[in-house]
Order: sequence, then structure tokens, then C-alpha cells
Amino acid sequence: MDVLLLSRIQFAVTIAFHYIYPPLSIGLGLLLVIMEGMYLKTKNPLYHNMTRFWVKIFGLTFAIGVATGIVMEFEFGTNWATYSRYVGDIFGSALAAEGIFAFFLESGFLAILLFGWNKVKPWVHFFSAMMVCLGAHFSSVWITVAGSWMQTPAGYHIVGEGMEARAEIVDFWAMVFNPSSMDRLVHVILGCWQAGATLVLSVSAYYLLRNRHQEFAKASMKIALGLAIFASIAQLISGHSSAKLAGEYQPAKLAAMEGHYETAPADLYLFGWVDEENETVKGIKLPNMLSFLVHNDFQTPVTGLNEFKKEDRPPVQIVFQSFHLMVLIGMLLIALNIMGVIYLFKGKLFTTRWLLWGFVGSVLGPQIANQIGWITTEVGRQPWIVYGLLRTSQGLSKAVTANMVVTSLIMFTIVYTLLFVLFIFLLNRKIKIGPEDTTDLPKGQIA
Repeated sequence: MDVLLLSRIQFAVTIAFHYIYPPLSIGLGLLLVIMEGMYLKTKNPLYHNMTRFWVKIFGLTFAIGVATGIVMEFEFGTNWATYSRYVGDIFGSALAAEGIFAFFLESGFLAILLFGWNKVKPWVHFFSAMMVCLGAHFSSVWITVAGSWMQTPAGYHIVGEGMEARAEIVDFWAMVFNPSSMDRLVHVILGCWQAGATLVLSVSAYYLLRNRHQEFAKASMKIALGLAIFASIAQLISGHSSAKLAGEYQPAKLAAMEGHYETAPADLYLFGWVDEENETVKGIKLPNMLSFLVHNDFQTPVTGLNEFKKEDRPPVQIVFQSFHLMVLIGMLLIALNIMGVIYLFKGKLFTTRWLLWGFVGSVLGPQIANQIGWITTEVGRQPWIVYGLLRTSQGLSKAVTANMVVTSLIMFTIVYTLLFVLFIFLLNRKIKIGPEDTTDLPKGQIA
């Protein structure tokens, strides 16, 4: 097989496995702050039990996330040496900031969060929860900034020529606040909040269906549902903003997302199938709606793929399908969360079994949407690894052979699969054990 394709598959497998865990950590981090804050405000031991239980889940996701994330940084040097040299000044500063301001902050206070019960004052423990939450979010900030720079480069100049060319920062803050970074950051954070919230909703709904830990499950579900409905609706607004941004800075990507070939007023497909050979799409569409969403006018033309050379176009089918599946999942999550709120106000949420089963399964929604959203973003950028500056084929290491990549890909896949199985096993065991009952402890023994 082609070394380039194998290297891309290897990195895709690596990051896909890794990205299961950080969104859960970020979402759970925010919920832990809310839960422990509720305990400090109300002194209700129920919120203390809740915090202790979800801290254990957070610790598990953090540990597996770190283990699966280390490999990616090595792959930059092994498989993508030319790319690493080209963007080293940019990525180096962002990843250094991530390590200093995010990872150390999160991991440092995590020890207090996990093991500080009854050893530190309640406000110190709550402060550690806030710092862990902040560290998890900071990590997302710097990784998203680095990734966004690859999509919309800014604040740099090119030094050297040919194979020795590399990008250097001339304006750090222009690099950080490149045209797409803030839109992407909001979109990423909201996806993480949904991932954490749906995990709490799923476990809580499971307990209610099994008639276990009823009060715990009801209280957890109320908190998580509030975050879930906010994040899911805000994600719709954020997604619209991101699509408009793609139309401005990456028109080929937007055209691929909608299978739009001719520059003209553009339709919006609800779903369909792209015939890339004949450059047509068959499906259900809303006439001229894409033009309205992008330009606020039904008659304004949208740039089509035919404006670009074929070698400069992204793969259309995979981008089209991943984008539309992501949107579908987002709309289903909004509908489910709205139903949850309606039934909660009616007093029927905790007894409506079909709706509870919906929340049990909803944990998969943000995970799938996050993965295919990443596919839409990264495949839609092709054939560029740094948009408009460096092609993906040019970023590959010259000394790597196909056999090397295949061997490491098989090994990584086996190890990551084992880690995922271990994660599911430990998560399932913790869920079956359930929360501790500390409601009968003396008040001084509760952190």
C-alpha cells in the first residue's frame, strides 16, 4: 500500500481512539464543579455522594486519555518529519503552552480531587475541582489553536526555500486568534460538554430503569440535562457559524460538505448521495437554502468545486456524508433533550421508560458526532496539511516505509483496542458498584 495513505490511516486511528476520552474529561470536569458547588451551598450529602462517584469516572477517563495521547506526538516525528519541521515553531509554542498551562494544572490538582477527601478543607477540595476543570479546558484551547492554525494560518512568515522551508511566528496572538480558532474552540468545547453530560444522563437513566440509587440518579439527571440542552442548542448555532467561516476561508470544504459543484445559488441537502464521477447529488434538498445560510440571501452564489483543480479538491463523498450525519445526530440530541425537559416539568421524566432508554443510548451520540466532525474538518481540508501552504503528501517522512507503518499500525490498533476494552470493563464495574452511601457519616467526615 501507499506510505502516505498508511500514515494517514495510522494517525486517524490513533487520534480517533484518543479522542474518545478528552471530551468526557472536559464535560465531566465542568459537572464536577457544579455538583461539588451544590454540596457546598446546600450541605446536602446527596451532592457529596454524587461528586465522589463521578470523580472516580473522571479519573479513569483522564488516565486512559493520557495513555492514548502520548503516541500522537511521537508520530509527528516518525511519520511526518517534514511537516514537523515546517510547523515546529507554531506547534511547539502551542503544545508547550498546553503542557505548562493545562496538563500540569490539571494533573497537579487531580491528586487533591481524587485523594483529598477528609484530608483538606471543603473549599480547598472545591478549588481543586475548579482547577482540574480549568486545566482540562485549557488543554482543549491550545490543541484547538494549533489545529485551527493548520486550517487558517495567520501570524507567520516562511523562512527558507524548498525542503528547508518552515513557518515562523511573527505575531503570537495573531497565531492564537487565527480566523477560525475561536469558532472551532466553541464548537469543540460544546461537543465535550455534551459528551460529559450524556454520560451522566445515560448512567442516571440506567439506574432509574433498574430501580437503583433513585435519588442519586434523579439529582444527577437534572444537573446533566441542564448542561446537555444548553450545549446541544448552542452547538447548532456554533455549527452554523463554523460553516459560514468555512465558506469564507475554505470554500472547497464547504462545497464538499454540500456536494456543490457549480458556482451558483446553492441548495441545502438534508441527505443524499454524491456521484463524484458525474459531479451530481441525488437526495432531498431545500432550494437555495445554503445561499441563505451562508450569505443571508437566497440568490447569492456559493463557490462550487468546479472553481478548483481536481487535485485541489477534497474527497467529496466522505465529507458530505460525515457532515450530514453529524448534523442529524445533533438534531436528534436536541430533540431528545427538549423532550427530557418537557417531561421533567410534567413530572414524568423519571417514570417514562422509553425516554429513559433514549437517554441510556444517547451517550453514543456526542462520541460519534465528535469523531465524524473531526473527519469532516480534516478530510475537508485535503489535499492540504497546512491549508494553502503545504500539501499532505509533502509533509511525509522520507525514510518511512510501508512495512514500518503497517507493523506499527497493527501494534497500535491492538494496544488501543485492549485499552478501550479495559476502559469499558472498569467503567462498567464502577457503574455496577454505584455511588457510595455517605449520608449517615458525621458531618465532619464529609469533605
